[in-house]
Amino acid sequence: MPGPLHLALVTDAWLPQVNGVTTTLDRCRGELERRGHRVTVLSPDRFRTVPCPRYPQIRLALAPGRRLGRLLEEIRPQAIHVATEGPLGLAARRACRRRGLPFTTSLHTRFPDYLRTYAGVPPVFTWRLMRAFHNAARWTLVPTESLRRELEARGFERPVTWSRGVDAELFRSGLEPVYDLPRPVYLYVGRVAEEKGLGDFLGLGLPGSRVVVGDGPARARLEAAHPDVHWRGFRFGEELARHYADADALVFPSRTDTFGVVMLEALACGLPVAAYPVPGPADVVVSGVTGVLDADLRRACLWALALDRTACRAHAVERTWSRCADLLEERLQVFA
Repeated sequence: MPGPLHLALVTDAWLPQVNGVTTTLDRCRGELERRGHRVTVLSPDRFRTVPCPRYPQIRLALAPGRRLGRLLEEIRPQAIHVATEGPLGLAARRACRRRGLPFTTSLHTRFPDYLRTYAGVPPVFTWRLMRAFHNAARWTLVPTESLRRELEARGFERPVTWSRGVDAELFRSGLEPVYDLPRPVYLYVGRVAEEKGLGDFLGLGLPGSRVVVGDGPARARLEAAHPDVHWRGFRFGEELARHYADADALVFPSRTDTFGVVMLEALACGLPVAAYPVPGPADVVVSGVTGVLDADLRRACLWALALDRTACRAHAVERTWSRCADLLEERLQVFA
C-alpha cells in the first residue's frame, strides 16, 4: 500500500467470543498493526449491550447509532471495514452512507440458513436483506471462492475472496499426548450450537471415543443426551493444539459454515478431516488427501483414519495469516 492507514474495524463479534470470525479479525488486526497501520476496533464493549436471543453469552450493542457516528467523527479513520451485519454493522453502514464515506464489508455467516433453523424465516427474505446491506459497500470480502460465486449468482455486486490462515508454529504435530481413551479418537472443535450439525456427529455409531472441545447454548442438552461423549469445554493455545495433534480425525459436521478455521488448525497438526461435501469443507479439504468429504459422515470418519498426516500439514501451512492480511490490505487500497 502507498502508506499506513488508520482503519476503523466495526464488528458485532469480538473478543472474548471464541469463533472463526473473532479469530480472523484479531489475527488480521495484529498483522496490519505490525505493518504500520493503525486499527481502531469498534465493538460491543464500547456500548450498552443486551444478551443475544438464544445465545446469551454473546452481547449485542443496544441502539448504537448516535454513539457510533460520534466515534467515527472523533477518530476520523481513513478506511472503514464493517465486518458483521448486526446492530453495529447496520449502524456503521447507515453512518457511512449519511456522511458519504466509502467502506468495505465482509460476510462470515450464512444468516439465511441460521434464521431458517432457529426462527423459520424463509431464506429468500433474509438473502434480500443481506444483498441490500452488502451492495452498498465498495467490496464484500468472503472466505471462499465457492461462496463468492454463489453470492454473485444471488445478485451481490462486488464479492471478493478473502481466505483464512493458520498459525503453523502453534498448531503442529508431535505434541505431548492428551487423551487416555479408547482409539480411534474422533474430535469436534467449535461452538456447541444447533446450526453446527453436532447432532449428526454425536449420533454416529463409531468405534473408539468421541471428544467435543467447545461450548455453547446446546451443550447442556447434548451432554445430557450423550453421556458417553467426552466434553472438554473450551481449550486454547498449546492445550488446544495438543487436542488436535493427539486425535485420529477431526469431524466437521456443519453444512452451513462459510469456512471453518478449525479445519486448518487440525490439518496443521497433521489431523485429517471428515466432513460433508458442501461449501466450506470443499474449499479447505482435498478429499482423499487431507480428509474425506462424503454425504455419509460415518464413512467419511472411518476412511479419514487411513490418510497421510504429513500431507495434511503440508497442505495447511501454505495458508498463512500474513496472506490473509495481504488480501484485506489489497482491498483497503481504495482508501489510500
